[in-house]
Amino acid sequence: MALPVLTEEQRRDALAKAGEARRKRAELKAELKSGKRTLKDVLARSGDDTVGKMKVSNVLESLPGVGKVRARKIMEKLDISASRRIRGLGAKQRDSLLTEFTKK
Repeated sequence: MALPVLTEEQRRDALAKAGEARRKRAELKAELKSGKRTLKDVLARSGDDTVGKMKVSNVLESLPGVGKVRARKIMEKLDISASRRIRGLGAKQRDSLLTEFTKK
């Protein structure tokens, strides 16, 4: 299937929209890292397009004290696919993630 041909204005709008989404995701990850926002807050906003389209692994890696390896191990332990997005998490997966990060 061929990609549609966009006018300059459509291309500019699409680039602006993509840039805004990247900025919002980076802002959310920075808030998680600094502790201004919690995992519970993020999971509650899964209906928001910006949050819903983020990968679970990226969100976990943004938490303080969690890197790529720990995020991967937690996701394997909780049986969450590496490609899973926040919007695609089931109720049990959400609960198990919250339990994992609140039992400290």
